[in-house]
Amino acid sequence: MLVGILAGLAAGALWGLVFVAPALAPGMAAVDLAAGRFACYGLTALLVMLLARGKRRWPTPRQWGAALGLSVLGFSGYYLLLVLSIRDAGVEVPTLIIGTIPIWVMLMGKPEHLRWRSLLPGLLLTITGVLLMMGTETAGATAQATEGWAYWRGIGFALLSMLCWTAFAVLNSAWLKHHHEVNVTDWTNWLGVASGLGAVALWLVLGSETKVLLAQAGIAQGAMVCIATGVGSAWLATVLWNIASRRLSASLCGQLIVSETLFALLYAFVGYGVWPHWLQLLASAVFVLGIVASIRAHR
Repeated sequence: MLVGILAGLAAGALWGLVFVAPALAPGMAAVDLAAGRFACYGLTALLVMLLARGKRRWPTPRQWGAALGLSVLGFSGYYLLLVLSIRDAGVEVPTLIIGTIPIWVMLMGKPEHLRWRSLLPGLLLTITGVLLMMGTETAGATAQATEGWAYWRGIGFALLSMLCWTAFAVLNSAWLKHHHEVNVTDWTNWLGVASGLGAVALWLVLGSETKVLLAQAGIAQGAMVCIATGVGSAWLATVLWNIASRRLSASLCGQLIVSETLFALLYAFVGYGVWPHWLQLLASAVFVLGIVASIRAHR
């Protein structure tokens, strides 16, 4: 259990880097940056498979289908829906909806043997932390310029995006627990190759034109950010997350997702000297208490 918890926290630490990545590549659009990250994840996974083809398993058609489906839920499809929701409904409301993912994963991934009253303290603390974070977002929110059908369509995209990643977390955990014959690194590589294909599709649908992308002044730095986040925040983070998903229940993994927010705040402070809002500090303390309460409940 300790290995799973440490792996989940380490995955959150690597995911948190994604929040500061746009500031390191200011000339790149968000879609181009995400597509580049997923493409680098796919290339890294394929390279690992090719270099260790005598030691690594190659997927069966059924396993390949599972990897493709889950990669859409957790990577390309999730991000595509998120981008569409932000386009139609602005940043604030979709961000708040996505912020509830840890709660839904905890609810949907509860083990049968665990009583609700045992899970309740960690769940309530997480809900409180999310509400405090929402208060921070609301305090700095700007008025929505989008109204009417497009706005509600964006809300629908945000809800679908939330459902996609929640389903990915629960189904990915279940798949790993039912297929112990598959190494977590192999599974990560299969997800990566599928995600790389999804990244190409994402870029073709919403990405910048090639000539526009290559003409940007900071394209070299942007490429380095894509490589760093593709290898670290995607491939390595997914290896660690899969270790946690195999060893822990989905509900405890859902609790550990909030570490991504904690590390993102830490990186923003260390890298840019941006001191968190007092509500964010309070939410962080509540999140830590929620993680501790959830670990105790799952022992």
